[in-house]
Amino acid sequence: MKRTSEWNYSQEIPSDVTIQIGEASYSLHKFPLISKSGYIRKLISESSDAVTDVPLIELIDVPGGSEAFELAAKFCYGINFEISVENIAMLRCIADYLEMTEDYSVGNLVGRTDSYLNEVALKSMSGAISILHISETLLPIAEKTKLVSKCIDAIAYIASKESQFCSSGRSDGSSNERVMNSSTASHPRPAVDWWAEDLTVLRIDFFQRVLIALMARGFKNCGIGPIIMLYSQKSLRGLEIFGKGRKEIGPHEEHEKRIILETLVSLMPREKNAVSVSFLSIWLKAAIYLETTVACRFDLERRIAMQLGQAVLDDLLIPSFSGDTSFDVDTVQRIMMNYLESDMENHSVYNADDEYYSSPQRDVFRVGKLLESYLAEIATDRNLSVEKFISLAELMPQKSRTTEDGMYRAIDIYLKAHPFLSDMDRKKVCSMMDFQKLSREARAHAAQNNRLPAQHVAQLMYYEQQRLRDNIDGTGSVGSESPSTPDKRNVYSSELYPASNEVSKLRRENEDLKLEIVKLKTKIKEVEKCTVEYGVSSPLNVSSPSADKPPLPRKSFLNSVSRKLGRLSPFSRASPGITPMKDRLKQDKVRRYSIS
Repeated sequence: MKRTSEWNYSQEIPSDVTIQIGEASYSLHKFPLISKSGYIRKLISESSDAVTDVPLIELIDVPGGSEAFELAAKFCYGINFEISVENIAMLRCIADYLEMTEDYSVGNLVGRTDSYLNEVALKSMSGAISILHISETLLPIAEKTKLVSKCIDAIAYIASKESQFCSSGRSDGSSNERVMNSSTASHPRPAVDWWAEDLTVLRIDFFQRVLIALMARGFKNCGIGPIIMLYSQKSLRGLEIFGKGRKEIGPHEEHEKRIILETLVSLMPREKNAVSVSFLSIWLKAAIYLETTVACRFDLERRIAMQLGQAVLDDLLIPSFSGDTSFDVDTVQRIMMNYLESDMENHSVYNADDEYYSSPQRDVFRVGKLLESYLAEIATDRNLSVEKFISLAELMPQKSRTTEDGMYRAIDIYLKAHPFLSDMDRKKVCSMMDFQKLSREARAHAAQNNRLPAQHVAQLMYYEQQRLRDNIDGTGSVGSESPSTPDKRNVYSSELYPASNEVSKLRRENEDLKLEIVKLKTKIKEVEKCTVEYGVSSPLNVSSPSADKPPLPRKSFLNSVSRKLGRLSPFSRASPGITPMKDRLKQDKVRRYSIS
């Protein structure tokens, strides 16, 4: 048969009806058509009063178009053709459109297509997915004929059956494998099923209905996450979410991707670790880029907060598509607040044998280190205000602050990137740090850091002097230490590490001298207010000979300070081989600890 303006089945019998579908017309005969199709019978009866001998019937919105109608016409004429997975969807829809039911003929096209669907096409996963994908172009008749629902039910049934079979197969594994994989037995690593790739061709609304049917059939939530991730990778491809500017994207495509992302987020299981935190971070960046609903973004932020202990720095570096700062600090602040709120709830559920769930205490330390790294990364942004930096630093978990080196590094970088801060702002920033928790190297660096306020440097020197005196009192009398600190005494014992002990004492003595110098600077400021700037920049030059030699009272005060230091130092009567105090101070200044 040929699809032309003069197309007909038999040259012997003239055609008595013309069917028009779009630009194609078919010269056919009434009897074969009305014997099978109730719809065409009704149309022909309505056009029987026409003046022309050959009535013209125009069919509108034919499912499957002229190709589907040709197959239906062949069926009416009794011409054999093959029914396959590729054409069964449009055959079923055109049969319903033309009303080719059993009421007009036994074994009509509706019954034949239903039999093929139930007995052949919907018995396999690939066949059901293929028919469902073709049905997207046959709406709304595909919905009316329940073809879509049949395909979705078949997919859910086969998938759940496959899942149960795979689970039983894994449970029947050898005892050796169970011993080797005991650490992952409680929560096995989710793997993408072999048929999940086929689901990525579906439209988002059909994909959503398939997943809902899977969950209704009892499909495991650990298998839902990988399927959603795979679909997301296919459907959201092409988004530029890592740059500062917005990529040119059409309004229709942007709206389509926005709907897809919001739907995928709503389909995610509520359980923790349904997908990786890195993938959630990519979703959040895409949600901000596509300007999804606030509920969608907040949901992603809560999910990231639940798995924040598994995140890395790149997961928090969310670009700011609007605003002056390079990164979206407000979003990270909300994530941290959600983490602190849910931290107490997560302490009650913990399995030590679980590979994917770390202990709450370990999570707290990881989150603390992560936030310190994030603060150091965003500190270089010159547009980052003091208020935002402080508000984010205040969210640092207290349990993770065993040392303040990371916070000191972030504060030092921020002060270096913002050299024009007022003294009040610098004091506010430095108040976020506890100087008593700094390591020895960090304290040495902070003592020489001119970016820190003088008040905090003096406070640091006071703590260091107090620690020096406590150490001297603790080691001065044998057996005076408490039994709870034997390890600490042994570490610094002169009997085990004589050279190390001497170096540590020299450093402490040097730091004690720095504290006295700070006090000396304060005294000089009171005496000569006109030389404040000179006294702050080079306090050691007060005792050096120069043309502008200071008066005698200040020299006497310096001598008294030196005598006091001599009494404090444990090496005041050391052997002649020990280097003098000035040389040791100069050598110690060469070994500077630098962070920035």
